[in-house]
Formats: sequence, structure tokens, C-alpha cells
Amino acid sequence: MQALIISGGHLEDAFAASYIEKYQFQLTIAVDSGMAFFYRKNWVPDYIVGDFDSASPEILQEFRAISESGQGKPKILQFQPEKDETDTELAIRTAIGQGCKTIHLLGATGTRMDHVLGNLHLLGMAMEQGAEALMADRHNRIRMVQGGLVIKREEQYGRYVSLFPFTPQVAGLTLKGFKYPLCGYTLECYHSLGVSNEIIGDAGEISFEDGVLVVVESLD
Repeated sequence: MQALIISGGHLEDAFAASYIEKYQFQLTIAVDSGMAFFYRKNWVPDYIVGDFDSASPEILQEFRAISESGQGKPKILQFQPEKDETDTELAIRTAIGQGCKTIHLLGATGTRMDHVLGNLHLLGMAMEQGAEALMADRHNRIRMVQGGLVIKREEQYGRYVSLFPFTPQVAGLTLKGFKYPLCGYTLECYHSLGVSNEIIGDAGEISFEDGVLVVVESLD
């Protein structure tokens, strides 16, 4: 089961709408001010999650009215602002609790770099819970992997594929089908070796023996 989470970061409506059209989502979650996207599109998410410190009170009230009308959704989960988790983490945990194995995050990037970095760490939280989480915007798609990944050239998100170790080392890294191949290489933190590779075969095959890798596909 696939989930879509709309967070309160930067979001282009046209991009988000086309992204939603491309994938089949069985669960949709609005995070705090991310509910404004659903409101603009006249769509009702399955869940609305957050402390609502940045949400429009008018939009929240509209969705509360819909929820109370007996439609069964949205289910509104409101939390206190003073909490250990971000609203996006609570949304991801909600999706995992509903059995979702693939989670797409839109509106998870933007000008708040603390939130962007926090959301990057949440990809690892989902991974540890047995779910794949991806952050996407118009220019990038980011995921965190253990063990390996195959990216078909016809399905890649952009021209460039960059690899970053999220652990101090990623050992035994082998790249096949890439412009710059590797064989059994140890990729270490604090180096830029993995930036801006390109898939030249039918698929780019990424495998490694140990560690955690952040994979960024970029359009430009």
C-alpha cells in the first residue's frame, strides 16, 4: 500500500497534481498547513495530522465540518505543539501504522533547512520500520537505502544520480550501468565522490555490503 504525505514546506500545485496522477495512492495524509493543498484542489485527505500551529484556522474548520458530517474522513489527529516528534514524523508513523510500505513525501523541502534535514532523517526512520520513504519536489527525488537499488533509465527521476553515505562508511559499493562505475569501493563521509553520476545503461545498479546510502536523483 502506498501513501502520499503533503507537508507544509515548498509545494508547487501543478507538480504535486501531476505527481499524484502518476502514482496510485491508497492513503493520503495532510500535515498541518499541507492541508491547504487539498483544500485548493477540493480533495479530502484520509488523515490530517499536526499541532496546527501554521495551518489556516478557516481551512481546518472546513475539514472538521466535513469530518463531522459522517463521511468517514478526514480523520483529524491533533497534537500539542510541545512534543518530541515533528508533524511530518507523526504523519509517517501514521502511514506505517496503517500498513503502508511505500511513502511519498511532497512539501518536505523548502527554505527551512532544519526541517529538510529532519525529514531526511525520517527516511531512515521509515526504513528501519520496513517502509520505503521518498522525498520529492519538482527537481529532486531522495531516498535512503540499505543493501542496494536498481534504477531503470526510463524511470529515473532526472539526469543525475548522486550517492552520499549516511553512515561513516558504505563498504563494498559497486555501480553498474553508470558513467562512472565502481567495484567494491568504500565510500566515506566528508567526500564528494558520489555527486552527479549518470545512468548510461538500461538501468543503474547500486549494490553494497554494509552501511546506509542516500540516493538523490536530480533533474538539473
